[in-house]
Amino acid sequence: MAVHGTTEATAVRTPNRGLRRLRRNIITIAGLCTLGYLILPNIVVMVFSFNKPNGRFNYQWQRFSTDAWSDPCGVADLCGSLGLSLQIALWATVGATVLGTMIAFALARYRFRARSGVNTLIFLPMAMPEVVMAASLATLFLNMGIQFGFWTILIAHIMFCLSFVVTAVKARVMSMDPRLEQAAQDLYASPLQTFLRVTLPIAAPGIAAGALLSFALSFDDFIITNFNAGSTVTFPMFVWGSAQRGTPVQINVIGTAMFLVAVLCVVVGQLAGARKRSKRS
Repeated sequence: MAVHGTTEATAVRTPNRGLRRLRRNIITIAGLCTLGYLILPNIVVMVFSFNKPNGRFNYQWQRFSTDAWSDPCGVADLCGSLGLSLQIALWATVGATVLGTMIAFALARYRFRARSGVNTLIFLPMAMPEVVMAASLATLFLNMGIQFGFWTILIAHIMFCLSFVVTAVKARVMSMDPRLEQAAQDLYASPLQTFLRVTLPIAAPGIAAGALLSFALSFDDFIITNFNAGSTVTFPMFVWGSAQRGTPVQINVIGTAMFLVAVLCVVVGQLAGARKRSKRS
């Protein structure tokens, strides 16, 4: 009887242990499932970049091939549109980062009459649908007689990315300890030296985050670009047009390369942060 009772008690404890482990790790499990769900489309794109379809559409696996990787510019106008998108994204990132950083410092450090109104306006591009902003900018350019092309796309992308930079930099600036700047001033540092050696290094992570987000948003944008591009074709517009006729495998190659570059940037950033933390400790 004693042995039988011990067995039942063990059987009861075992499920309880499993439930306790599940409860302790439920957040980790949910996070891994969400991460897998997000990465799954990128894995599919990566796998099909090594496919050699029989027809025009690269939607069904046929056979393994590295032809697209050996000739990524084998499709006409693909690399041209890619270079244009990279160029626009780079300049849009520079413009939005510079303007957004100045606006963020002004909103976080100074008090003026229209401050609350400006704060509200900053969030509008993030809250409203892209098609509204795209149509508004297109109407503005038409009324001003500006020809659609590279510059209209660039102006539209800077305006779209500006809000994201302001939000990222402002959050970083508001969390800064003002006593650090006061200590620099007590040590006879000029305003410029205080900004370059104290303020800017502390705000740098927020500025970098806003810049990376701007680059990704600008490179990936289709709606605003489509309204303000005219005859100019960026990489997202090329992908959309190719999808009507048949998606070439080279598009998967470019997508895979961009994904790997983004992952590499994240890994390098994490390693650099871990190295700094280890030095401090």
